[in-house]
Amino acid sequence: MERDKKIFSLINDELHRQTVGIELIASENFTSKQVMEVMGTCLTNKYAEGYPGKRYYGGCEVVDQIEQIAIDRLCELFGATFANVQPHSGAQANAAVFLACLKPGDTILGFDLSHGGHLSHGSSVNFSGKFFRPVFYGVEQETGTIDMDKVEALAHKEKPKLIVCGASAYARDWDYKRFRAIADAVGALLLADIAHPAGLIAKGKLNDPIPHCHIVTSTTHKTLRGPRGGIIMLGNDFENPFGEKTPKGELKMMSAILNSAVFPGMQGGPLEHVIAAKAVAFGEALTDDFGKYADQVMLNARVMAQEFVNRGYNLVSGGTSNHLMLLDLRNKNISGKDADAALGKADITVNKNMVPFDDKSPFITSGIRIGTAAITTRGLKEQDCLQVVDWMDAIIKDPSNTFLIEEIKAKVNASMQNFPLY
Repeated sequence: MERDKKIFSLINDELHRQTVGIELIASENFTSKQVMEVMGTCLTNKYAEGYPGKRYYGGCEVVDQIEQIAIDRLCELFGATFANVQPHSGAQANAAVFLACLKPGDTILGFDLSHGGHLSHGSSVNFSGKFFRPVFYGVEQETGTIDMDKVEALAHKEKPKLIVCGASAYARDWDYKRFRAIADAVGALLLADIAHPAGLIAKGKLNDPIPHCHIVTSTTHKTLRGPRGGIIMLGNDFENPFGEKTPKGELKMMSAILNSAVFPGMQGGPLEHVIAAKAVAFGEALTDDFGKYADQVMLNARVMAQEFVNRGYNLVSGGTSNHLMLLDLRNKNISGKDADAALGKADITVNKNMVPFDDKSPFITSGIRIGTAAITTRGLKEQDCLQVVDWMDAIIKDPSNTFLIEEIKAKVNASMQNFPLY
């Protein structure tokens, strides 16, 4: 069969873009070669509805073993008792949890999207806000951090059936223990969506939700550095907040309910080629080298955040405790959209992002979100990150200076030759 020249040409264009530029989108990373290789194998041909040992199709002897390895490695990585590795995305993992635990119209308490939350935590444009009754907590305008006393008061007022902690643009760690106390006090389930910091949590660099949260969901492609996909996990202490003391079989029952919510509740056949790639990524994350990587991710983020502060930028919450930071650009007289576009012309990729109490629309925004997971994968260290901030600062100060942008682009492209993608 003739090779599809158009598509492969475009793939080469994308590889070039990734290779010559600086990737600072907090939700992106670069997988290892073996993760990509596994996704391009014959496993994509296999239909395998169901779970290992309980399939609706024949010929699943091999993929059963692969999926079980992914489950076992994930449980080892996070200290989980149960894991489902089939969700196609983090949003679908959350959807499966909602389907398993809630009825339409139930109240959920989530982190406000405009303050750094996620669409699938109750946004009105998402299924989670259309089928359930969402109420939101946010950050304080003065500190840019969550006031847990206000979360507690809101929970007692609204009596949610589910509380969600986790974010897509929050630069601080989470107090899962306090969230669990609040959830228990109001009879709610507690869901931690750790899509962004999962790789850092796995290596013990941030607070661990597993001992405190009823259910944990995540993506696998951000700080975990795996293929695009989702996961669901349970710890050892699952208690039913809706009734009497949990019987010993509650964990097993909840595992079955969650499995059923993923398939057949939310999805059909699992993507076994992606699940195999997840297994490879989980294996990589179990190594000591991945722990060193997680340390460098956080160190790079702290160095960048402090340098932005030194140069007069307003960072929401004043800095970072994880892999990302959120810059409020209103004191720089440039919108997030314009900063995103200007930086992009120099092959520095960020994403425009709303900031708490933003006075601009989601299409314009007052901020940009920056993450260090991808550049750390390529080998950038603290001094390199300081140079990146210098380039970004120069462009943000003079975004219409095409000569300056072209000059910095050339420097960016030359610099990234020292940090091979593969």
